[in-house]
Amino acid sequence: MDDKQERQRTETVERLVAAWMAETGRHDRAAAHEARTGWERGALSERAAQDLATWVTARITDTGFTEDEGPYVASPVRITPADKDVVHEWLRARGHRI
Repeated sequence: MDDKQERQRTETVERLVAAWMAETGRHDRAAAHEARTGWERGALSERAAQDLATWVTARITDTGFTEDEGPYVASPVRITPADKDVVHEWLRARGHRI
């Protein structure tokens, strides 16, 4: 993988982690605090990693389906199936079981 691809992958992870932490903060302040602390230390807890993996999967907004083919997922960020794969790969590379 070249530097440009690695930068794009890092930007994708950072963008989605920020959105995930913002949403988590609105619903579970303790979980958001745990996630932010782990993120800032450079190591998410296993619980936070699983929550992120589940969140990014559930929030895929760019499915390619029309309204007749599948559900529309409202979200403040655009998340593609490829974005989900990037986050899952990033988590696995850090030792998390996804």
